[in-house]
Amino acid sequence: MEDLHKSPRLSPRIAIIFGILAISVASILIRFTQDQVSSIVIAAYRLGVATIIIAPIALLRHRASIKSLSPKDLQLGLLSGFFLAVHFVLWITSLEFTSVASSVVLVTTTPLWVALLSPLVLKESISRVVALGLVVALLGTVVIGIGDVCDLSEGLVCPPISVFISGDAFIGDLLALGGAFAAAGYVLIGRNLRVKLTLIPYIFLVYGAAAVILAGMALLSGEQIIGFSTKIYLLLVLLALVPQLLGHSIFNWALGYLPAAFVAVTLLGEPIGSTILAYFLLGEVPGTITLIGAILVFGGIMIASITDK
Repeated sequence: MEDLHKSPRLSPRIAIIFGILAISVASILIRFTQDQVSSIVIAAYRLGVATIIIAPIALLRHRASIKSLSPKDLQLGLLSGFFLAVHFVLWITSLEFTSVASSVVLVTTTPLWVALLSPLVLKESISRVVALGLVVALLGTVVIGIGDVCDLSEGLVCPPISVFISGDAFIGDLLALGGAFAAAGYVLIGRNLRVKLTLIPYIFLVYGAAAVILAGMALLSGEQIIGFSTKIYLLLVLLALVPQLLGHSIFNWALGYLPAAFVAVTLLGEPIGSTILAYFLLGEVPGTITLIGAILVFGGIMIASITDK
């Protein structure tokens, strides 16, 4: 049984390294399945399989903890699950429209929204340093959007604004940003719950809530939900096991010991790993403008986290 009042055997900061490695493969696994499975169905399988795997452990070994949850804790868990479901739907869909590099960099702007929402949710004011970091990182997101539609081969050549905002890459970038905003809600609520709940009851509640929401959305969408090839099913199970159960659960475990802002900033490791994998496995080479935008985003988030010691 996890004791939130004792120091863990494994350093949360070391554990997060393994979490980063695990979540970095998510975008690659998703890309390999998107030619046969819709984004919302991928998200439903990811959370559904993860919930089914942890259900026996949660119900047999942690039943007392689950039964002891207060109505408020249950409401917070359901709300966190809702934000998690929205996050995955928006982010996975973004990979249909824009590059892995752009999508993953933008979806990991979560710390910006955590900082922005902290005054409302956690009653923490934003310092000038944090505000500066927000401005720099948001500038980076604009640069990434430009890099997805403009050409540098013969100087900076960009299409008209009307074409820019109607392009697939722009839509994908907006979806990824929306996914980052939803993830901020998930992180902030998770920080409040994890100081009270041990890991298994927490992820069972949140993953389960997200799985039910996503399953309902998948059924209502009319998309194919069964009848896939063995390879696709294997990829969907791997998506649930590696980035979700291993990766996300490590971050959720760390939220019991580390500040939400610090945990959110460590997510910056995902774009690096995902971009490297996309280069070798998908042949996606990020453009110069996109790389400049990514540097601005990373720099802004690091500036914003300076005050978190």
